[in-house]
Amino acid sequence: MNDIILDMDNMPKHLAIIMDGNGRWAKKQGKIRTFGHKFGVDTVKNIIKEVNALGIKYLTLYAFSTENWKRPKDEVNTLMNLVIEYLKKENDYLMAENVRMDFIGDITKLPKKTYENVKYTRELTRNNTGLNVNIALNYGGRDEIVMACKEIAKLVNADEIDIEDITEDSFSTKIYTNESPNVDLLIRTGGDIRISNFLLWQIAYSEFYFTDVLWPDFDRNELHKAIYSFQHKERRFGGLV
Repeated sequence: MNDIILDMDNMPKHLAIIMDGNGRWAKKQGKIRTFGHKFGVDTVKNIIKEVNALGIKYLTLYAFSTENWKRPKDEVNTLMNLVIEYLKKENDYLMAENVRMDFIGDITKLPKKTYENVKYTRELTRNNTGLNVNIALNYGGRDEIVMACKEIAKLVNADEIDIEDITEDSFSTKIYTNESPNVDLLIRTGGDIRISNFLLWQIAYSEFYFTDVLWPDFDRNELHKAIYSFQHKERRFGGLV
């Protein structure tokens, strides 16, 4: 599928990507895992630019999960430093292209320098009105749901709301992505067919696209393949056509 013609009137409003395969890509090159992460950052840059060009409004990228702290310390440190390097280099682009960048997950647990850079970019781009990019850092889907439940329990205990006031809509206001619509298309690179604790609430009616392509090799053409697949799915949301 070389010449992919996309329907510009049928784009997903919210695209989410599990960026998997950096380590395996590096191994194929005879390099250490961190080599793959560095190339993976370049893919992040390119995909954000292409998503922006396609007019998609919301993009959420799974960068670092709550479980990723179990990885070797050197690898974790490299990932945290890459976040800093990326933000410092891309802030000018984000402002020039009117991109708003937010960060979901418990970012208070990030190393101090990473946390400071994340906060700076969030504040810098807060008023931008173009593409909304959510970067998931120290994020877990179950953790997010527990966090939202605690927030709602506080409101009930304070008599600010009744139990009957708890609905899907009210619950959705307490999750990290409360300013984004539910995910239309979830892409996972790297060949694994699983969700890995990502956006469990938001993907209830998402279309899924799994590819064997490793994240550093996921380019504009591969993105178009995923969107093309989405555009040729019949979305019924539990109903009948």
